[in-house]
Amino acid sequence: MIETPRITHTTPQLAAIIHLTIPRSQIRSVMGPGISEVMAAVQEQGLSPTGPWFTHHLKMDPATFDFEICVPISAPVAAAGRVVCGEMPAVRVARAIYQGPYEGLGAAWGEFKDWIDANGHAAGPDLYECYLVGPESNPNPAEWRTELSQPLIGQVAA
Repeated sequence: MIETPRITHTTPQLAAIIHLTIPRSQIRSVMGPGISEVMAAVQEQGLSPTGPWFTHHLKMDPATFDFEICVPISAPVAAAGRVVCGEMPAVRVARAIYQGPYEGLGAAWGEFKDWIDANGHAAGPDLYECYLVGPESNPNPAEWRTELSQPLIGQVAA
C-alpha cells in the first residue's frame, strides 16, 4: 500500500554513484556492498551525505536491473574505483511513499503505476527509489519507508 501520490518538481542533486547492470536475481547480493562502496568513497574524500541514499533505475527490464546506487552530496566527489560523480536533473515527477519491507516494492510500484495511468500522466523510462527508513536505522521491516519517484513526460492528458 502506498500513500496518496502527488506531482512535484525535483531540484538538481549532485550524487556519488556506481552504475550496475545485473540479473534481477543478484539485487540482494550487490546492493549492500554497492552502498558501502559509495559511502566509503564519499567519506574518504571528507564529504558527508546530504540526505538518504537512493537508486536510479535507468530502464525497466524483466530480467535485468540497469541502475545506479547514489548518495546525495553537496560537492563533487572525485572518481574512485567504480564511484563517479553525477548529477540527478530537475524533473517533474509523480511521487509516493511506500511503507513496508523491500519485498513489497514490486506491488507498490504496480499500484503507483496504476495511479499514474489513471490520472492521465505519461511515465518516463526511468525511476527513483529513495530509502528514507531502512534496515540501517530500524530493524522492523514494517517501519521501512521508501519514496517512489516516477519522472513524467508531457503534460496531463485533457
